[in-house]
Amino acid sequence: MPEPHLRAADADRVAVAAQLGEQMSAGRLTVAEYDERLARAYAARTYGELETLTADLPRPAPQPAPAPFGAVHGVPACGWSGGPSRAAAWRNWAVTAVIVLAVWVATVIGSGELQYPWPVWVIGPWGAVLLAQTIGRGRRDDDRRRLT
Repeated sequence: MPEPHLRAADADRVAVAAQLGEQMSAGRLTVAEYDERLARAYAARTYGELETLTADLPRPAPQPAPAPFGAVHGVPACGWSGGPSRAAAWRNWAVTAVIVLAVWVATVIGSGELQYPWPVWVIGPWGAVLLAQTIGRGRRDDDRRRLT
């Protein structure tokens, strides 16, 4: 914590309250001790007052920073890394297309009359974007081959 004489913010009080809750859940504090320390945490004005509430408790382990979206399994956050992720994108599109077309066909059969083909608004734009990305990716690969 920063210097003990500096004033604490609401976020600091909430962080200490969360730590006290974790310590009570772990069995290090009784409910009465937790209630008393929690009241003091929300009344605390300085970092020093907050520090005394957790001084006799083990420090929580630092939490690792969350991985950026798409960084799992080496897939970049934007674009494709090639191969499997492109195939997976097309596979997801195809499965969705089959499902929405099956729903549409079932409603046509159930009603006995031809209905508006709404599945085109689900699978059409998505397929167009995938196609554009696939074609664009192929061109970038060709340009890289020519440069090397």
